[in-house]
Amino acid sequence: MDLGLRGRVAIVTGSSRGIGRAVATSLVDEGARVVLNARGTDVLRRTALELAARGGEVEAVAADVSTAEGCNELYERATARFGGVDIVVNNVGGGAA
Repeated sequence: MDLGLRGRVAIVTGSSRGIGRAVATSLVDEGARVVLNARGTDVLRRTALELAARGGEVEAVAADVSTAEGCNELYERATARFGGVDIVVNNVGGGAA
C-alpha cells in the first residue's frame, strides 16, 4: 500500500515495543524517516537497528516525554537529524486518570 509517506519525517513515542513499534515499522515500510522514542536505551537501540536493517532511515532518542525537557530533546534531535517533523504519533500514556 502506498500512503504517500515517502520522505516524510515521523516521531513515534513509545516505539521500542508493542503498538508503537508496529506503527514505526509500518512507517518505515512506507518510506518515512522515523524518530523512535522510549525512556530506556537497550530495546530502543535494538529496534532502531532492526528498522535500519529493513532499509529505514531512523534516529533513536531515549527521552522521557512526560517532561518538557524530554519533549524538547526529542524535537531538537528530530529536527537536527531530518530538518523538520511532518507526523507525530503519541503512543505514551499518562498517569492515573
